[in-house]
Amino acid sequence: MFRFLLEPSANQGVGVAFTDRHGGVSPADVGTLNLGRTDATDVSDVETNFERVRRAVGVRSVVATSQVHGPDVLHVDADLMEGWGPRSHLGAPAGEASLPVADAMVTTLPDVALCIRVADCVPVMLADFTAGVVGAAHAGRVGFLQGVLVNTVEAMRGLGAREIVAWIGPHVCGDCYEVPQQMADDVAAQHPEILSTTSWGTPSLDLGIGAELQLVELGVEPLRLDPCTITSPDLHSHRRDGGAAGRMAGLVWLPRPA
Repeated sequence: MFRFLLEPSANQGVGVAFTDRHGGVSPADVGTLNLGRTDATDVSDVETNFERVRRAVGVRSVVATSQVHGPDVLHVDADLMEGWGPRSHLGAPAGEASLPVADAMVTTLPDVALCIRVADCVPVMLADFTAGVVGAAHAGRVGFLQGVLVNTVEAMRGLGAREIVAWIGPHVCGDCYEVPQQMADDVAAQHPEILSTTSWGTPSLDLGIGAELQLVELGVEPLRLDPCTITSPDLHSHRRDGGAAGRMAGLVWLPRPA
């Protein structure tokens, strides 16, 4: 179920996890622990998978958003959680309120896991252990270039965070993230440190190093837990599996008070 799991008791009071493809009930071709592709598997399967993850990390709720590769940050506060039901992470039926649109979240609430769903993009979990502030960001190429990490750190500092640590989770690596030459040139004009080359000699981007360096510039201590999704068969990868790819999650949470 988890590629990495840092329990709050062993991680200065903050839980961090990155899921894998296994331990759920979705069809095997999308990975049994699919946490996002409700179009590729039965919705009830995704609901069951979320419930298994929620129980495994031991929180009251898991909060997810409608991710659109943007820079917006959602403040998960008591008002939001008051209306957060057990199926809220799946979206909503027609005519009802849908998931909030955001590619990052921050909170000071305990017992709530912030969930970012990916299948090659970069999930970044953040925390200030002392201040009790956590954040989560979906830092794919578009969101990264639009400043989603900058906005997330600023939002955390607005809630009192000062000494922030970040965990960069599994994503497609620079050896595998092939892009057209024009895209590579455009990105390099803004962030030359991201420009890379695939293992077969074509232009690529290294979003992991981009996230790491930007976090350092922002005064954040980055920790990398980031095997390549394409070359790791236990992880979901859209580039490797195409329409059959499920979604995994990065999660961060503050435990309920003892």
